[in-house]
Amino acid sequence: MSEVQPDEFDTWLAALAQTSTLIELAVLAACALLAWLLATLTGRAFVGRDANTITFGRRIVDGVLFPALWLVLAYAARMLLASVLPLAAFRIAIPVLLSLLVIRTGVKVLQATFQTTPFVRFLERTISWLAWLAMVLWVSGLLPILMDELDQIRWKVGASELSVRKMIEGSLTAGLVLIITLWISSAVEAKLLRHARGGELSLRKAFSNAARALLIFVGLLVAMSAVGIDLSALSVLGGAVGVGIGLGLQKLAANYVSGFVILAERSMRIGDTVQVDNFSGVITEINARYTVIRSLSGRESIVPNEMLITSRVENLSLADPKVWHSTTVSVGYDSDVALVTQLLLQAAASRARVLKEPGPAVALMAFGADGLEFRLGYWIGDPENGGDNLRSEINVEILRLLREHHIEIPFPQRVIHARVAPALPSAPP
Repeated sequence: MSEVQPDEFDTWLAALAQTSTLIELAVLAACALLAWLLATLTGRAFVGRDANTITFGRRIVDGVLFPALWLVLAYAARMLLASVLPLAAFRIAIPVLLSLLVIRTGVKVLQATFQTTPFVRFLERTISWLAWLAMVLWVSGLLPILMDELDQIRWKVGASELSVRKMIEGSLTAGLVLIITLWISSAVEAKLLRHARGGELSLRKAFSNAARALLIFVGLLVAMSAVGIDLSALSVLGGAVGVGIGLGLQKLAANYVSGFVILAERSMRIGDTVQVDNFSGVITEINARYTVIRSLSGRESIVPNEMLITSRVENLSLADPKVWHSTTVSVGYDSDVALVTQLLLQAAASRARVLKEPGPAVALMAFGADGLEFRLGYWIGDPENGGDNLRSEINVEILRLLREHHIEIPFPQRVIHARVAPALPSAPP
């Protein structure tokens, strides 16, 4: 693609007023329509599957595919019309479409890889400004002149010689490599996590995190090579990192190793109900360094993975999601034991969360000081929804049934023995 030279700028402006320019604009509009149709048909082919949001976006024109197709079709049309018409509109349309593609790609990849934060929005605005600035310099013909001038600013760094132009070109190459790396890692993560549940979700997330870390590491190496950094210097850095891990980063390294052990063994999975250090809840996230446990009250606990390996952890849904709960009630000694047993079973069976198989059971546990002590045990299949709320509902139903059948819940009884002191002898007269 050729740039508009400064001495050709007036000729290009005059060419915009020619009839051929209207033909170019019509061809560009036709290319846009054809690109939209191709992107739409391609998007419909992904109906029923999770389409790549970077490629298609929320709408067809919002993704990367539409400007990419438009640029390819416009460039092909430019090559065909170059031998027939004097081109004017295409000379500005091609840089504009290329800038639009760069902006759309960078923004979409950043949005898909990272959450929307002020820093991400700053990067998006930076990409937009740089792309449009490069387009203006390209169209005006100032870009090669500016790059030649920047190439004259040189300095020596060790055995190599650097210039501002090399730094800019290396930085752009590094940014392009990192964007492609993040795009690939996002596509790999979306592919691995698609339709994954439970333990499979945890294992796939481990592979996804490892793949993203590996791709970003390779991308950084390629980016640093493009900038001109000597990678042999990383050997010294690697030795320093090894010493740091051996001395000051032992706990951090232990947490990372423990995280991969947990994900590989699948002893704890996303969605499991666990109790760690007197804190119980549902595992919502397993990262390389820590695990997030969310309680029913909404509190979240960030637990280092090393604690999950070295401490005792109660996993209520590791092999079987069914959990046993119980409640205790005392009745008077004159109560009908068979009737009390029937009422307790009826109270448990009235709750939908109580499993029918295995069903609830009642046992006479002790002859207490105040009455007969019964224990009602029952099984639930959804411990993540809590147990205290269900126990309260069952206790309320037990109280209602006992009062309805005039069965007494005895008050505590205590017998007080009073000792009478002997009368003191009377004093002599």
